[in-house]
Amino acid sequence: MTLTFVKGLGLSALLVLGAAPVLAHHSRTMFDLQKEVVLEGTITEFQWTNPHVWIQISVPNAKGGMEDWSVEGDSPNLVSRQGWKRNSFKTGDKVVMKIHPMRSGEPGGSFMTATFMDGRTLGTPGPQY
Repeated sequence: MTLTFVKGLGLSALLVLGAAPVLAHHSRTMFDLQKEVVLEGTITEFQWTNPHVWIQISVPNAKGGMEDWSVEGDSPNLVSRQGWKRNSFKTGDKVVMKIHPMRSGEPGGSFMTATFMDGRTLGTPGPQY
């Protein structure tokens, strides 16, 4: 084996090993992509942060109280290309939101769409993955 071949093999191994955390980060296995849940509630917080935006929404629960749900969106870079802004969701906004729920049953999920009371929508209707 030549020195160039050995260096190339070593570099290839490093690139493959270095890609593993990136692939793990983008895993959607925690979400049940076969299910959709519709949440109707009030935005309590919107986090415009990398690597994903987060939306906190308070929705009525079966016991007559309120339950807070955490919804993960795509990166600010990706959603800004879809027309989102840092203030797309404001505390107090009333929305109807469709998500892929957590497999664990915890109150959270992956963002699909949101419709505001004025008819404005964010997200892409139809299959997301």
